[in-house]
Formats: sequence, C-alpha cells, structure tokens
Amino acid sequence: MASIKDVAAAAGVSVATVSRVLNSHPSVSPDARTRVLAAVESLGYRPNAVARSLRTDQTRTLGLVISDVLNPYFTELARSVEEEARALGYSVIIGNADERPDLQDHHVQNLLDRRVDGLLVSPTDGGSPLMLAAARAGTPMVFVDRWIPGVDVPVVRSDGRAAIRDLVAHLHGLGHRRLAIIAGPAATTTGSERVAAFREALAPYDIALPDAYIGQGDFQADSGRRVTEGFLDLAEPPEVVFAADNLMALGALDAIRARGLRVPDDIALAAFDDIPWFVHTAPPVTAIAQPTKELGRAAVRALIDRIEGRTPESVTLPAHLVARESCGESPQPRQSPQSPHPLTSMERSPR
Repeated sequence: MASIKDVAAAAGVSVATVSRVLNSHPSVSPDARTRVLAAVESLGYRPNAVARSLRTDQTRTLGLVISDVLNPYFTELARSVEEEARALGYSVIIGNADERPDLQDHHVQNLLDRRVDGLLVSPTDGGSPLMLAAARAGTPMVFVDRWIPGVDVPVVRSDGRAAIRDLVAHLHGLGHRRLAIIAGPAATTTGSERVAAFREALAPYDIALPDAYIGQGDFQADSGRRVTEGFLDLAEPPEVVFAADNLMALGALDAIRARGLRVPDDIALAAFDDIPWFVHTAPPVTAIAQPTKELGRAAVRALIDRIEGRTPESVTLPAHLVARESCGESPQPRQSPQSPHPLTSMERSPR
C-alpha cells in the first residue's frame, strides 16, 4: 500500500504539501495540487483515518443509537442517516437499543469511547444519567424522533398531531364511534404524545376515551397482540383499534385474525408509522406516515452544524394520513367536528 512519502516522491513535492492538498488547505499552488492528486490516483493512496483523527481530533464518524433496528421505521431512518452522512464525508456506527435503556446506554458509552464526533440518539426513556451527563459536558448530540424533555439538545422529529386529527375525522366520517388505542411506553415522548393527541382529536366529537380503550404496549408486535386480545374480550369491544406504531399494528392484526374476525368488516385497524408492508396486507392498512428520509437528513445536518460550532435549531416536520381499506367504506356523509354525530352510551361514559 502506497504511503504519503510515495505520493510526495511521485509528485515531486514535500510530504507537508501532500498533507495540505489532502486537507484542502488554500496555500497550495494549482500546479502542485494537480500533481499531488494525480499521484494519489495513480498510486491508489488512501489516507490513514486513525492517524488523521489523532492530528485533527476528529474521526469523521457519527454515532447513531436507534430504538429498534427491526422496526421498519427505524431501519429506514438509519439508512437515510447513513446516506446523508456519507455524502457529507462522514461514516456512521449504529447501535440498536432494542427498546432497552440499559442497552441504549451501553451503545452510547461505547460510541463515546470510540471518540465519535457526535451522537444521534432516539431515547428509549427520559432519564438516562449517561446521556444527561454527555449533554452537560457539551458532547455534540441531536435527538431524533424521540427526545428527553428539559435537556438542551436539538430535536429532529415529526409532529403527528394534525395527522391524528385527520385520522379521527376520517374514522368519524366512516361511522366509527368506539375508538381504542394501543399506546407506546409512557416513558417515551412519542408514547405519551400520541395518546394525548388521540384524546384531543376525539374531543371535538364529544367521544370519550375510556380506560378500557387505552392498552399499554411497548412498540413491539407481541404487545399489540396482547392488548388487542384484551380489547376483543370486552363486553363492548371497540370498533377501531389504533396502534401507536407499526409493529404493534401487525400484532393487532394477528390477534384479530386469530379470533376469526375480519378487517374492516368486524373491526377496523389503523396505525402510526406507515411502512411498505401495509400496502401488501389484506386489506391494506390505513396509517400515519412520517417523513422518515427527510428526518434522517435533517438530523445529520443538525449534528454536523453542532460539531462545527454552529447552533442548529430543532426541526419539526409534519406527518400525514394515508387512508387505505382497513377502516371500511363510508356508510354516511363525513361530518366535521362542528357537527358531531349523536353520542352512544359508550361515548357518554366517563373515563
């Protein structure tokens, strides 16, 4: 393998000149730059990344800790992060927290030990002492999708509140009145926020959300299956199950089919986080889609801004509703929040 001395000899310049060319220093003449780059190409020279990191105190590496690599949403997010980072001259090391705070902190510590230039993290909970300490120490960090309230770290996320309002309006227009939600962990911002947004979206129609219609999941398929089984065992099961993420929606679909029930004839199904699989289920699943690729790109740009000493602002992008066939055909004209449907006994009942 060619060395920097070989490049210098082939180009007829000093090693220092080769170094300046490789680091885009403006003090090199155009002729010398051309000769150095030609020598680099002909010799197949590749700079030693470790040595360069020791000189510059930068590794040109970003750390990404995602909540669940098996969740198609986070898989797509990681892909977008890697593509954007590569385009900007960075590599990415990915850690999968598997929705476990202890595993999340293991990856964060490992990435800090590897001297990554900055961290992108989707927190599994809101109380990691390690991340709080890293943020206070000035480690370049950006939260993506989820965040820790009160921590001075930029957040790149989507806002699903308007899309949830659109979903509830869509369901109401289809005649559905008994709506249930499979919630994500309350310790995550997305888990608590989506339940609150769902409750707020029901209010203009004067539809209550009884405790029996709030099932506690963990963003995993098994919890979606378990919670849906509980809904189906109720004396008055819901007409719609809204899963707060895609994996819980797939678990809900399994539970419904295991009972010999049909979607949407017997019960409707909707999900947060649209994924390609939902187009191929029978029937295709109505879902709220996040701008995943844009979130990944924005997160990388915000983190690099922070690494380079700029002060990035948090970024919030809108999610949107993708209506498919899993909620049924409309038996009556769609109604607006200003003209809600007459209440059923379930809707009048307190929580």
